[in-house]
Amino acid sequence: IGDTKSEIKILSIGGGAGEIDLQIVSKVQAQYPRVCINNEVVEPSAEQIAKYKELVAKTPNLENVKFAWHNETSSEYQRRMLEKKEVQKWDFIHMIQMLYYVKDIPATLKFFHSLLGTNAKILIIVVSGSSGWDKLWRKYGSRLPQDDLCLYVTSDDLTQMLDNLGLKYECYDFLSTLDISDCFTDGNETADLLWDFLTETCNFNATAPPDLKAELVKDLQEPEFSTKKEGKVLFNNNLSFIVIGA
Repeated sequence: IGDTKSEIKILSIGGGAGEIDLQIVSKVQAQYPRVCINNEVVEPSAEQIAKYKELVAKTPNLENVKFAWHNETSSEYQRRMLEKKEVQKWDFIHMIQMLYYVKDIPATLKFFHSLLGTNAKILIIVVSGSSGWDKLWRKYGSRLPQDDLCLYVTSDDLTQMLDNLGLKYECYDFLSTLDISDCFTDGNETADLLWDFLTETCNFNATAPPDLKAELVKDLQEPEFSTKKEGKVLFNNNLSFIVIGA
């Protein structure tokens, strides 16, 4: 992405508190040690941006990196760029675990693809179509009180969208598990938080209909959702890394 370039421009969409972003910056620095990096971040949470800035302040070896933060959603950024009519090109755009929160994913993919410069790439990370999340959402999605903040989308949905858009991509699966053993122990604060996370529902344990909770307790221990190892229940949290070329 940086061959023959005097500056490498990275755009982070949904960069959160910056932990992963700074790992990416470090990898790019290692590959192109003397090249300046311009790292811009689009993040709707002011609290996360504040944490990101704190992390940058205490991280060494960032002398050749310029940071800029935009406190907005990806669609707000898109609208602002289109209004400016100045198209800033990027060498690397990454969208990690954030496309669940985008209303129109195909339009978002098309827009950010149009911002790629020469030899540039987009990296997307989402849950895999082979993960327990896919099974969970397909089976229970209609029974969970889904708000309009979060979409159930997996790599299978995304690759279909990319095919429809005619974009070239490569897809890599990353094997991952999530220890959900605490879900099966009552009166446990970790269990309450895990249930909220798995179902995208606040206070799920306290508010869920008993029949729904009972079905989930049974299913989440089944092989299509989880594996059992050394007394632990490990939910299939497989991720897909999708790399799209310019």
